[in-house]
Amino acid sequence: MHKKVLITGITGMVGSHLLDFLFDNTDWEIHGLIRWRSPLDNIVRHISSINEHNRIKLHYGDIRDIGSLEAVFSSVTFDIIFHLAAQSYPKTSFSSANDTFEVNINGTRNILECCKKYCPNATIHNCSSSEVFGRVPREYVPIKEDTPFHPASPYAISKCSADLLGRYYAEAFDMNVLTTRMFTHTGPRRGDVFMESTFAKQIALAEKGYIEPVIMTGNLDSVRTIADVRDAVHAYYLLVTTHGIQRGSCFNIGGDFTATVGDVLSTLINLSHLKNLRTMVDPERLRPIDADLQIPDTSKFRNFTKWTPLISFNTTMWDLLDYWRKRVDMSGNVFLQR
Repeated sequence: MHKKVLITGITGMVGSHLLDFLFDNTDWEIHGLIRWRSPLDNIVRHISSINEHNRIKLHYGDIRDIGSLEAVFSSVTFDIIFHLAAQSYPKTSFSSANDTFEVNINGTRNILECCKKYCPNATIHNCSSSEVFGRVPREYVPIKEDTPFHPASPYAISKCSADLLGRYYAEAFDMNVLTTRMFTHTGPRRGDVFMESTFAKQIALAEKGYIEPVIMTGNLDSVRTIADVRDAVHAYYLLVTTHGIQRGSCFNIGGDFTATVGDVLSTLINLSHLKNLRTMVDPERLRPIDADLQIPDTSKFRNFTKWTPLISFNTTMWDLLDYWRKRVDMSGNVFLQR
């Protein structure tokens, strides 16, 4: 019998790449949770499959509204849930803290409550974030799973709560909740509110002559360990298919390439044919507090699953820049700069 899988946040960068991976590499029946206003651009490849083959099914719902979730969970008994939906931008959380808490904390609780009621034997991937570790003292680097939380934004605080909710439901109700703390991951479809994607977008706009060749930046000194999103979703697949992982386990997952944000920007600039690109710090892009040293110890996850990232950093950056080059509207209807 084919497994029935639910992906919350299926239209986002990670959710859509996970859909790609599962569609190409499994025979699973894939269900996606979308809101009525969710753009379908990232899953356009699969629209015909939704209409013709009945293997992909989309459900309208909002993780903040448990009634809409119960309508979905009561109609399908899921074997696996990938809970990816979130308000995922740290900087936005400073001005929209209440909404961030509602989506990421109560939304996660609503998903887990529905799992407890309708599919208590399911495997649940609870997607946390490396941001829970926040401002890590250098002596705690590389960051292990038991490194103390020190969240540096309302987003990170919300993810600490969602992280702990996963452990609580595993321990209190014997549910198979597995929590991941993925470090920076990027690639095609990355939202333009994230540093490497806004750099790539600005470069693409400058190459077409829509903006001046000046790349606006935030803090270029923060250190990140970066993985490709396509490697990340492979890791998520291994998480839910590897036998012997204890319920309630949490894992740090991250790539092999570590660099400053400035190094990331330099790489993207070097991939451009423009020779006159300049940079300028935009105070609006600076966070009040920054998680500025994000280097993980991923040995626990790799030992369990044998996962290793395969896509190089340069390939990821090239594919990201190419994505934005294709997105820039040739007719002059330019995307707003961020």
